[in-house]
Amino acid sequence: MANFISIFRIFVALFAIALLYVRTTWAYLLALLLTIIAFALDGVDGYIARKFNETSDLGSVLDIMGDRIVESSYWIVFAVMGWISILFPLICVFRAFTTDSLRSVALSKGYTAFGSKSMQKSKLGYFICSSKFMRISYAVAKVVAFLFLIIANTPGIEFWPQIGLFHGITMFFAWAAIIFCVVRGIPVVVESKSLFAKETQNG
Repeated sequence: MANFISIFRIFVALFAIALLYVRTTWAYLLALLLTIIAFALDGVDGYIARKFNETSDLGSVLDIMGDRIVESSYWIVFAVMGWISILFPLICVFRAFTTDSLRSVALSKGYTAFGSKSMQKSKLGYFICSSKFMRISYAVAKVVAFLFLIIANTPGIEFWPQIGLFHGITMFFAWAAIIFCVVRGIPVVVESKSLFAKETQNG
């Protein structure tokens, strides 16, 4: 069930993104609702996995895969629509390829991105990458940025007197989300050297 939810939320998010091309008020409102559901399901799958003891390496991989597809898709479409700079999806994709490549090596050696078998061995690295506080903070910044970007560009709200201020707040959260994205990837890169230590010594 947990793995099914991880996959299902990808399609929920993609449907929400597709609605942004309809360019009507109601389509954007539905996209907002589906975006909220997609991000809420990200927490539900983990809860169910722990509740019913369904945690597994496959579940960890599917969870990360879902995060990457959903996050990258939103950033890319927002940039294509001209709502944000192309730097946002470029940074997101570059970080994803880098960290996930290293995590694939870690997985082959019996480590996971999160949980008791996390590849992060230092307390600081574990806090930045795996702690509940950092994961929730990043998720909140990301979902607020995505929701605000949709709201700020919803057809029919041009009459809002404070739309300029709202756009400024939106970009604040967008930058906060992308900075979180980069910062949470740094410990993965720094601590990955231990994964190759044995090969280096043998070489």
